[in-house]
Amino acid sequence: MSLSNSRRRLLAAAAGSAFFAPLLRAAEQAAAAPVRQGRLKQSVMASVWGQNSPFDFKQRCELLAMLGFSAVDLPSVEQVKIMADYNLLPALMTGTGTSFQDGLIRREIHDKIVDATQAGIDACVAAGCKNLIAMPGERRGMSREEGKANAIEVLSRVAPYAEEKGVNVCMEITNSKVAADQRTDQVFDDIYWGFDVCRGTGSANIKVVYDFYHVQIMNGDVVRTLKDNLDLCCHLHVAGVPTRQEIDGTQELNYRFIAEAIADMGYEGFVAHEWRPGPGRNPLVSLATCFDILVV
Repeated sequence: MSLSNSRRRLLAAAAGSAFFAPLLRAAEQAAAAPVRQGRLKQSVMASVWGQNSPFDFKQRCELLAMLGFSAVDLPSVEQVKIMADYNLLPALMTGTGTSFQDGLIRREIHDKIVDATQAGIDACVAAGCKNLIAMPGERRGMSREEGKANAIEVLSRVAPYAEEKGVNVCMEITNSKVAADQRTDQVFDDIYWGFDVCRGTGSANIKVVYDFYHVQIMNGDVVRTLKDNLDLCCHLHVAGVPTRQEIDGTQELNYRFIAEAIADMGYEGFVAHEWRPGPGRNPLVSLATCFDILVV
């Protein structure tokens, strides 16, 4: 679809919306220059659109294509079909029967997790997605060592099917410091816990989603840690620290430096934006600006 056609479709959808017009103009300005994608493939989580976004999913795909993005995280099967019209790929999908509350460490639901994960792997294959996310879950008094053993047990059961189908089953680190993130009892709040689980399965298809926001809060030394364990990481998330907002100079991490380092490591997966627009910020200007920060 040409840029002019995309603009016309968005304008038509925006008829009567005073809020939409300035956002669209910002997107047009951001997309006016030739798209530079650089060495990293960029994706987005839904958080980047902010609350009460006027854009439906199709319009979001048009805007992402205009700006030069390559993928979307956690789309539904129906959304994957829409994305294909804009050459956008699914970077990460769900479907393991796990949640932040009840995850991989709960042995009483392991059979359910195995069945759901195998179905999720099949869905990934059908969608052309390489990564399926699984949640380790809340401890609720369980020791981290017991949780580690339980996670290794169930992931070892699904690993052969993941290997056969060429899909990575991956766990995302969270932090247990920021109460607003509502994840203070998660077992996977130390990146090395996740690395131990991956190694414990002995499978190259059991991986970690390396989230720079959470790793910086809990472990620090984010670039060296990724480089030393790159073989265990299949997907990356970025957000500003400490506020989980834009990845620009308002935050403590230097994401231009980080992007250069990731590219120099030879990382071939997706880097997904998972920040939230800050108060008073134009979401599309932020999206274009943050995209450019990672173009190296």
